[in-house]
Amino acid sequence: MRLSRARRRARRRIFIVAALVVVLGTVVAVVSLRPPAPFESLCTVSAGTTTASGTKNVYVITPSQAQNASIIAAVSIQKGLPDHAVTVALATAFQESQLENLTYGDLDSVGLFQQRPSEGWGTPAQIENPVYAATAFYDHLVQVPGWETMPVTEAAQMVQRSASPDAYAQWASEARSLARALTGEEPEGIACHLDGFGGHAPAPSALTTAAATELGAPALGVRVSTARGRQVAAWAVAHAYNYHVTSVTFAGRQWMPSAGSWADAPSSRPVVVVTP
Repeated sequence: MRLSRARRRARRRIFIVAALVVVLGTVVAVVSLRPPAPFESLCTVSAGTTTASGTKNVYVITPSQAQNASIIAAVSIQKGLPDHAVTVALATAFQESQLENLTYGDLDSVGLFQQRPSEGWGTPAQIENPVYAATAFYDHLVQVPGWETMPVTEAAQMVQRSASPDAYAQWASEARSLARALTGEEPEGIACHLDGFGGHAPAPSALTTAAATELGAPALGVRVSTARGRQVAAWAVAHAYNYHVTSVTFAGRQWMPSAGSWADAPSSRPVVVVTP
């Protein structure tokens, strides 16, 4: 009986993804539903490589995964690391926690990267803070000689010291696409279709505070470069579910949760405008 319900939920999600793909005008080669969303709100990552035949992989993640991934990317951006660092970190988090901020794990492991207090990563409360966890991961990564040119799985293993050293490789493609979307390398590479918002509406200043903490300045409501604007816009979309964002606009393009895609906007100003 459980399997039957799961199949029905998966089929419903596939229909939603298919509708989004029509809106986006993307020809899909593979739709990844790993891991499946337990609700109809979802985010699509369409920053994969387009083949000669015009096909492109579109990955599907939950709003919670999208927000956690955007925090991981934002910390790397604020530290001035190359995009490869984001790919390594995201592949690691996919493998360790499925990009969920877990309060449990093997032995005393917790958080996005399943870091262990007993191994010196910090207290459980610190590790369960995504900004702290991502910062700790990158601080260890940059100490690995030659990590910038290492394959994803090798660089990840040098940090994690996992009993399954090759496991990170399976997430390299998905992590790279998500990294391209969240670092602004691929404009409009992430979009979320939201049927509602999570929890109670936060304070009006909550998103601005989060942006300053995670992205650093400048971010929302100020003039930024094209590259910076793409990063901030992607970050805002990924945070939309929990921060009740109803639109994100930048440089003549706008995302809205009901549409689940980007479209032309009246304003062409180089400012990321977010409507909570």
